[in-house]
Amino acid sequence: MAKTKRGRVLWSLPSRGRGTCPVCSSTRIKLLYSQTKTDGTMLKVCKKCSKAIQSRVDQVTV
Repeated sequence: MAKTKRGRVLWSLPSRGRGTCPVCSSTRIKLLYSQTKTDGTMLKVCKKCSKAIQSRVDQVTV
């Protein structure tokens, strides 16, 4: 892959794919990973929280 194409898809996302993680509340961080709560709702989370245990993800109120 050419280096000029790396991360290009992020340009089309709002705020370049950055925001506040709903699980750990980190600000201005890339939200590129999907987590599913037990009720079926999808959340976009950061890299650290993509490996979070399910109980921590379920505590999020959006």
